[in-house]
Amino acid sequence: MPNEDLIRTRRALHAVAEHVLAGPQHRSSGSIELRVSPGGFRTVAEPTLAVVGTDLVHGGIAYPISGFTARELATAVRLEAGAPVDIYGDGGEVSADEPLKVDAQAARVIADAYAIGDEALRLLAPDLEPVLWPEHFDVGIRIDDVNYGVSPGDSYLPEPYAYVGVDAVPADDPYWNAPFGVARSTSSFADVGELRDFFADAPRHRPS
Repeated sequence: MPNEDLIRTRRALHAVAEHVLAGPQHRSSGSIELRVSPGGFRTVAEPTLAVVGTDLVHGGIAYPISGFTARELATAVRLEAGAPVDIYGDGGEVSADEPLKVDAQAARVIADAYAIGDEALRLLAPDLEPVLWPEHFDVGIRIDDVNYGVSPGDSYLPEPYAYVGVDAVPADDPYWNAPFGVARSTSSFADVGELRDFFADAPRHRPS
């Protein structure tokens, strides 16, 4: 799949996550947390909204994302668009007024990456609830001082990838292949068990 489709789709979905789901949810319910759900992601509190494939879903009605702005989508479901205020400073780069375009195949790739990541994180730490954070648009958990998660892609790597982030990346060790720790494309994992093992193995490579 062309990276352009993935990048364009990821930016559009990120805009909807911030401006239509997380922002209104924070203003209504005080939480910015989102959850992975079938075909995409959803809010955890009011207002009840989800992104499924290429659509925003509310009250059983699906609203196509492509061709509209986040502000227009929010208006369609009677909400005020806008990212959470005074919560984080490094969110997405798409404004509420930029026209969005979502490619169906790219949306499936991103949703599948979230799904395998969410399942692997639950296997790794059954007592923790993976959170899809709207600022970086990744699903993750933190155990002690280690971050585990799956990103749909970003400026570091344009395709979905799994990562383990540590506060101090060990120097001169090729295992740690990313500036924040270690990362692998989600397409390189044969199944959810292999991804879970990747998460579990990474801390063993840290110096004792």
